[in-house]
Amino acid sequence: MKKLVAEFIGTFVLVFFGCGTAVVAKCGTDNYPGYILTALAFGLVIVAMAYSIGNVSGCHINPAVSISMLVTGKMNAGEFCGYVVAQCVGAIAGAAALAGVVGTNNGLGTNGLYNGNIVSSLIIEVILTFVFVLAIHGVTSKKEFGAQAGIVIGLTLTLVHILGIAFTGTSVNPARSLGPAIIKAISGDAAAIGCVWVFIVAPLIGGALAGIVYKALAKK
Repeated sequence: MKKLVAEFIGTFVLVFFGCGTAVVAKCGTDNYPGYILTALAFGLVIVAMAYSIGNVSGCHINPAVSISMLVTGKMNAGEFCGYVVAQCVGAIAGAAALAGVVGTNNGLGTNGLYNGNIVSSLIIEVILTFVFVLAIHGVTSKKEFGAQAGIVIGLTLTLVHILGIAFTGTSVNPARSLGPAIIKAISGDAAAIGCVWVFIVAPLIGGALAGIVYKALAKK
C-alpha cells in the first residue's frame, strides 16, 4: 500500500507542476521561454520525486515505465495493475487540483495530435518513450549509478520534452495524458478525450519495446 500511495503522490505532483507550468507559462512554439520552462518542469519533478519516493516505490509514476518493468521481470502482473491504478488516480487528482487553481478554460496540459495525424503522433510518442525508458533501465541497472539516477532520468525527460512538445505536447506517460483529458471532458470539452487513446497506446508500446531491447542488450 505504501508503494501505491507513493505512486499516487508522485503522479499527482507530476501533473500538477508539469502541466501547471505549461498552463501558466503559456507553453507553445511561439513562446520559447514557456516551452523551455515546461520541459524543465517535467524533468525537475522527476528529480524531486526520485529522491523523495524513489526508495519507496521506485518512482515509476508512469504506466509506460511500469509496463517496461513488467516486461523485464522486475515486477509481476498484480504489482503492475496496482501501480497503474494508483498512477492514473494520482494524475486525475493532480489535473483536478490544477483545474481548481487555474480553471478549465485552457488546455490543462492536454496532448494533441501532430498535424491531426494519428500515425505520425503514434510514431513520435513511441520513439520518445523508448528513449526515455531505455535511459531509465540503463541508469538503474547498476548500484554505482544510484546516486545520479534521479538526475539522469530527469534530464532525459527534459530532453524528450524539448523535442516532443512541438509535435504532440509530449506525453510519454499514459497517466499524465489521461488525467487532464478526463478533467477537460468533465468540464464540457468532450473533444479532449477523443485522441487520448493515442497517448495511452504509444507510450505503452514504447515502454515495452525499451524493456525488450534493454533486456536483449544486457543479456550475457
